[in-house]
Amino acid sequence: MAVCSELEPKEVFAFFEEIAGIPRPSHHEEKISAYLQRFAKERGLEHYADEKHNVIIIKEASAGYENEPPIILQGHMDMVTEKTADCQKDMTKEGLDLYIDGDWLRAKGTTLGADDGVALAYALALLDSPTLRHPRLEFICTVSEETDMGGAHAVDVSMLKGNRMLNLDSDEEGIALAGCAGGGDADITLPVRRAAVRGEHIRLAATGLTGGHSGMEIGKGRASAALLLARVLTGLREDYAFRLVSLEGGAKYNAITREASAEVVLADSVSTSAFREAVKAEEAVLRREYAATDPSLSLTAAIADSEEAALTEDSTKQVLGLMEALPYGVQRMSADIDGLVETSVNLGITKLEADKLTLSYSVRSSIATAFQAVIDKLELVSSCFGATALVHSTYPAWEYVRESAFRDEAAAIYRELFGKELSVQAIHAGLECGILSGKIKNLDAVSIGPDMKDIHTPEERLNIPSTKRVYDFVVKIIEHKSK
Repeated sequence: MAVCSELEPKEVFAFFEEIAGIPRPSHHEEKISAYLQRFAKERGLEHYADEKHNVIIIKEASAGYENEPPIILQGHMDMVTEKTADCQKDMTKEGLDLYIDGDWLRAKGTTLGADDGVALAYALALLDSPTLRHPRLEFICTVSEETDMGGAHAVDVSMLKGNRMLNLDSDEEGIALAGCAGGGDADITLPVRRAAVRGEHIRLAATGLTGGHSGMEIGKGRASAALLLARVLTGLREDYAFRLVSLEGGAKYNAITREASAEVVLADSVSTSAFREAVKAEEAVLRREYAATDPSLSLTAAIADSEEAALTEDSTKQVLGLMEALPYGVQRMSADIDGLVETSVNLGITKLEADKLTLSYSVRSSIATAFQAVIDKLELVSSCFGATALVHSTYPAWEYVRESAFRDEAAAIYRELFGKELSVQAIHAGLECGILSGKIKNLDAVSIGPDMKDIHTPEERLNIPSTKRVYDFVVKIIEHKSK
């Protein structure tokens, strides 16, 4: 029996479970795109797909709604594919293993993909319904949102007739998003040199960190595993001579690094046991500092069976110095919206190869000039260490507008349905609304979604009762007739 067969709304969770069985990491959306196209073809719905695998599905208005303005439904088909260290699943080829944990739906050892599988499940349930009363529905489903938003940049929306858009890529019930940060990625590359050296090889590992979404969780003060290692090694070099051999951590620009490892080779004069004891002492310091945000933090040092050549003394200094000098975390809080991060920078991927170090950053800001200021700082600091910075995958902010008829309509429906006010907010994470606002004239957009926790981590979970309440809300929005 299907895991979700008893969950409500049945039609939504049935589609969600089908989607969860299809591997869909960013830039590998061929199978999920084909599934969406097959769905539309089997139901005789107008649909479009492009070479990037974006899909648009259109369902004409039901009887009595022909004169109502169309509604655009929007979400993305790719997901962040993070997993625990002991999970053997190949997320490029295998689907997810769902399970129910009380009121939450989760996946064993991996991200759940509710971000943004919920949008797909909602939209397909709506498009499939024989009883829903609705205006013309236009579903835009994009690829690579989690990496470069390339799908939204490329998608052709010329066939659309609507300018009211319901984005379904939010993760907190009762909140309507009306603005988001813009941003982009930066790859910093530092050439390194290696030389043979004799000595004991030690492997350090920072594990058990909480991690999280670099937009939603960057303001919570969670530690970056790669930067913790850089900090620890920088401090240890004051008393222990060693050279760096390897350093790596993270897999996604937009995820706070949960695990990282490094290998060093100690000088002959350094006591192995003393070095390992010093690492344990550093672990105690870090566990105190991050007790609230990263309670499972672990820092270990073990003898490594390795003969890999180490970096030179100068390259070791440059690598650690560059990582320590580059900005990280919250750069500025919003002066207009309490508690909102305005500008941030996240080190998502660290990779030390034979001849170079690559540091991959995600930069976000709701203010274009503040975003550029961080980029300028990354470039300036990099140049001081002999490194270069390549900026790419930029996307615009979705600027908040005070006047929104569609948002006001949604708020009134929410008040009538639940007897309380819909909270209108902006977020630090990126949404595709900003890009689509440049493609659809006079776009009036609002973003909603059910409660999710710890997205972009293996702890990701979707609240089951919330999924039903938000779906009921979406149905009411669609069935509402303008006066």
